[in-house]
Amino acid sequence: MSVYDYSVKDILGKEVTLDAYKGKVLLIVNTASKCGFTPQYDGLEALYKKYQDKGLVVLGFPCNQFLEQEPGDATEIQSFCKLNHGVTFPLFAKVDVRGENAIPLYKYLTEAAPFKGYELNKQGGQIIKDVVTEHYPDNVEGNGVKWNFTKFLISRDGKKISRFEPTTTPEELDEIIAATL
Repeated sequence: MSVYDYSVKDILGKEVTLDAYKGKVLLIVNTASKCGFTPQYDGLEALYKKYQDKGLVVLGFPCNQFLEQEPGDATEIQSFCKLNHGVTFPLFAKVDVRGENAIPLYKYLTEAAPFKGYELNKQGGQIIKDVVTEHYPDNVEGNGVKWNFTKFLISRDGKKISRFEPTTTPEELDEIIAATL
């Protein structure tokens, strides 16, 4: 299996096979419009613009699983992203990224790139751990996505998958993406 074996629905509900992105470096991110990490949309868009011509594609997957921080419908999400953050990278239908109803793509990603820790040395790391512990105690352990703006970087051949927690900013990924391209 690879990331290219999965299909997802875009923000308009059209089925998209990820093999359409073969040969590209993918940055797959679960997003939310009302999260403390929402300003990362700006950094994600900056990475997309900077490296799009070299083969980077950012794929945004809105998710409402974390304190209902993505309550909007597809039109509202798309409008918010465009008007507030100038997002031009592909957005997909709102999905579940953890638990029983997680889409198959995210089940694959979380198994392929296990959770390594809460990055307690970074701003927000302890807060994420505390909120997950309080609100989602079943998700404290294990490889499931812990919060919005968890990032998965997939190499051009689809074989190498790296995981970055929400506290890793898009700006911190710049050099890693450049080296992956």
